Amino acid sequence: MADKFLAMHALAIKKFGTAEAVASVIGESEGDVAPAIEEAVGAGEAISGKGAYMLTPKGQAALKEAYPTVYAELRGNADFTAAYDRFEAVNRDLKQIITDWQTMTVAGEQVPNDHSDADYDAGVIDRLGDLHERAEPVLKDMAGALPRLGCHLKRLEAALDKVEGGDTAWVSGAKIDSYHTVWFELHEDLLRILDRERDE
Repeated sequence: MADKFLAMHALAIKKFGTAEAVASVIGESEGDVAPAIEEAVGAGEAISGKGAYMLTPKGQAALKEAYPTVYAELRGNADFTAAYDRFEAVNRDLKQIITDWQTMTVAGEQVPNDHSDADYDAGVIDRLGDLHERAEPVLKDMAGALPRLGCHLKRLEAALDKVEGGDTAWVSGAKIDSYHTVWFELHEDLLRILDRERDE
């Protein structure tokens, strides 16, 4: 069975999801995570409905209280925090790539991308592939300090494979583990580990 703290941490990242979806965020199996989430439900730290879960305010407070102790070593690890700073530099470029995927400039105005220009879309996908190559060593460095972070890299690789195979929904689709969805969850994981704020 997964540790209750880790299951709650994954649920906080996912916001709302099934045990299977929550487990995927931390590279665990549904069978390992489900009992831990149910334990949180029993403690009033999570609630369930329609086969999915979310944290309660009590659960959020319990996580916030636990983070400084659980992640004290990583927060004091200069190599890990330096890798995170490198991640943030790549993150800024990822934001621009996703913006360019969702919109395009026509006659000097930014309009929604209707994906009718195959060359434009191919150019954005090429940039996403280049960005992944830059991100990979950074994520491997962080996974060296916290191995479970490696599951995010595997999820990103799976999404990119689908994109490069022609299924472009996996660039930024909100209802699947698209590249953008997984990246957002990875970022949330790191923000919680290091007690940082998301730059909106």
